[in-house]
Amino acid sequence: MSTLTFEASATRVWFDSENMWVALTDGRQLSIPLAYFPRLLNATPEQRGKYEMSGGGTGLHWEEIDEDISVPGLLLGNKDLTYYKNQI
Repeated sequence: MSTLTFEASATRVWFDSENMWVALTDGRQLSIPLAYFPRLLNATPEQRGKYEMSGGGTGLHWEEIDEDISVPGLLLGNKDLTYYKNQI
């Protein structure tokens, strides 16, 4: 297991029409399809913009839509559990 996965943390989050983008402290930028996180996909742009970072940027939280995302989890390719339920 790479230690870089767990040391990286977010500095900024933004969205385009299909993706969530996360800038990391080590200079990488992640693009994650909104389809992986249905609450974000169905949220308004204003709701998406109201996030908080926790744990020095290792966690992302949207109070209004009850969404919590782990930055190390994103690096490992984890999706929202409801994503998997919709694939069956």
